[in-house]
Amino acid sequence: MQKLKTFFIECKRVLKVTKKPTGEEFKNIVKVSALGMILIGFVGYIIVLVYRIFSQGG
Repeated sequence: MQKLKTFFIECKRVLKVTKKPTGEEFKNIVKVSALGMILIGFVGYIIVLVYRIFSQGG
């Protein structure tokens, strides 16, 4: 029970420290997140493509 209470106290402290991002910060976050998703998708596509090329030859 003490761990749960400590967890909620820590959550409350973190929420007090955080701030709402400005419009510019939000746009940057969206751009970086989108770029990351595209990059991960591209890497996954390349891995599948290489796997299919080499699995057909064997």
